[in-house]
Amino acid sequence: MEAATANPTPRDRLRPLRYVWRVPLLLLHVLFGIVVCTFILSWAGGVMKNGREPLAHRTIRLWSTMLLRVFGFRSRRFGTPLPDPVLFVANHTSWLDIELLHSQRAACFVAKAEIARWPLVGWMAARGGTIFHRRGNNHSLASVMAVMVERLREGRSVAVFPEGGTGHNGVLRVFHARIFQAALDAEVPVQPVALRFTRNGERLIDAGFRDGESFLGNFLRLLGEAPLDVEVHFLEPVPVSPDGRRRMAEASRERIAAALEHGTRA
Repeated sequence: MEAATANPTPRDRLRPLRYVWRVPLLLLHVLFGIVVCTFILSWAGGVMKNGREPLAHRTIRLWSTMLLRVFGFRSRRFGTPLPDPVLFVANHTSWLDIELLHSQRAACFVAKAEIARWPLVGWMAARGGTIFHRRGNNHSLASVMAVMVERLREGRSVAVFPEGGTGHNGVLRVFHARIFQAALDAEVPVQPVALRFTRNGERLIDAGFRDGESFLGNFLRLLGEAPLDVEVHFLEPVPVSPDGRRRMAEASRERIAAALEHGTRA
């Protein structure tokens, strides 16, 4: 069994120096993001044709890859993402998960409604096609499901975190089955995606939120973190089962759990 690392660098004397050059780079990258959202992103035309990505998709992947590099993360892809439209379902441990998947494949994400109110970030997320959901609100979920089906039928891919929130300490939570109904209604495939943080070949389980850690605390910790690899594993699609959303959810969770534990050799 592969070891999981919780705290690989307890005495990191280089951390203060990383802030010196990463903070200015981050500010420049945010300014670049404003330009991208204002002049380049046009999601009305953001649909793949003949397997080719539109400019908006390529721009999102570039911006996300660059953001990860500012944090010292190298994004690596394993497996092949299906062409649009597809419902991607991924594990969720960090606020960076959206950018991690976006670094390899652009999609419309379903995210918590609070993000829409975040300064600048909310505006950029909305411009990127994010679908906002108020957790615990059944009416909001019904509206979100309707938008998901609409986007999928338009030929655009949608990505969701079926756990319903971020996990901690490498624990993969139960997947909510209702979200899979969107793929059934739109008649599109479901592809599980495992998002995995590693260093020196070992899985790093606390790159996401630690218990009780705030967003700001996590942001600052990761900004000074030593370089690591972040992996995006595109796994085999799960069989579509019109009378078994639960089976689809369980199959997706099992495949993601296996990839998180053992990884995939390049």
